[in-house]
Amino acid sequence: MGMTIAEKILAAHSGHDHVVPGQLIECATDWVLCHEITTPAALRMLEERGMDKVFDPSRIVAVPDHSVPAMNIKAAKMYQKLKSWVQEKGVKHFFDVGRGGIAHVVLENTGLINPGQTLVSGDSHTCNAGALGMFATGVGSTDLAGAIYAGKVWFKIPETMLIRVTGQMQPGVTPKDIVLEVIKRIGADGANYMVMEWVGDTIEQMDMEGRFTLTNMAIEAGGKTGIVAVDDTTRQYLRDRGVEPAAYTEYASDPDAKYKVVVEIDAAAVEPTVAYPHIPSNGRVAGTDRIAVTHAYVGSCTNGRIGDLREVARILKGRKVADNVQMIVVPATQAIWKQAAQEGLMEIFVDAGASVSYPSCGACLGMHSGVLGPDDVCISSSNRNFVGRMGDPTAQIYLASPATVAASAVAGFISDPREYNAPDPAGTEAAD
Repeated sequence: MGMTIAEKILAAHSGHDHVVPGQLIECATDWVLCHEITTPAALRMLEERGMDKVFDPSRIVAVPDHSVPAMNIKAAKMYQKLKSWVQEKGVKHFFDVGRGGIAHVVLENTGLINPGQTLVSGDSHTCNAGALGMFATGVGSTDLAGAIYAGKVWFKIPETMLIRVTGQMQPGVTPKDIVLEVIKRIGADGANYMVMEWVGDTIEQMDMEGRFTLTNMAIEAGGKTGIVAVDDTTRQYLRDRGVEPAAYTEYASDPDAKYKVVVEIDAAAVEPTVAYPHIPSNGRVAGTDRIAVTHAYVGSCTNGRIGDLREVARILKGRKVADNVQMIVVPATQAIWKQAAQEGLMEIFVDAGASVSYPSCGACLGMHSGVLGPDDVCISSSNRNFVGRMGDPTAQIYLASPATVAASAVAGFISDPREYNAPDPAGTEAAD
């Protein structure tokens, strides 16, 4: 029996010629990603056991991102703990505040992580990096501590779900809509502890930003990780970051690889999708219901990239955010913030009445920079809409693509972005 991409990577990193789902392995980790929220707990475990060392300072990437710049003393202490550890241990790759942004998006652009490698972090959206044809997953603090100390972690080989997406997406439909449609079909635990492997001509035609959006939300379906095979798009993306194919190993699933389940998606049939509260699988077509919103949020590791911001700017140009809506735009990294400024996107956001914030996770997980209050209604391009995720537990969160968020901000209620296919030349005000 052949193996999938994920199985091949895990076999190569555990000294096995062949592995099968359910098999326990000790897996070597090529990279460990650390941020200021989950890493301090792992470090305390090591310190309490007299195991305060780092397996390889050149193989750790540290990026404070969840609660930076610090909004209170507790957050400041967590940031201090991460930074002092980085300095003490000589961690080579540290992207400090003002030099980084959201960890997953920072990391995908560094050229450090490559196809065929393994990556772990104490953050569930580490699966984001699977778009590069690598095995990347979030782990708990205990496993994170082990990875920092020994460069190894135990895994049970996961089963794989094959998601085949074919056909041409409609105008106004984005990769975010594709992944929300998949999660709607299979459920929030439909890929429980599985690898979600994305294939099909739609994926082949998709840029890397779109692929990162797909793999980023594997965890929202209960998945262990998401993954996309390496192709010319991947290779060019890496070349643009100074990495040639000779520097990494490409793996492809065998024709006779075994899949737990196969999901078929006709991209042409997918419409702009909104996940209603309080679970990402509660998807409906955008604009089905006229739901008034008080907040519109564009950002997060799922949808804060330059392509997302360009789409938002396309809709906002010549228009105004509705008077009853507070709109916040958060570029995912400093580099993206700068590029958006150079392209004139920031001016469009400000002219439309949106606030532009600094790169961080911020309001995505209800830490700062846009926390929701009682009974607020937010449409967000982020990844989770659980009760209390972005603030007060009575607030309601609707997940959507950046285009749908922008269209809804202008209308003042959840709207279909296909109604905004071109800027309003008259620059008319939003509807009441």
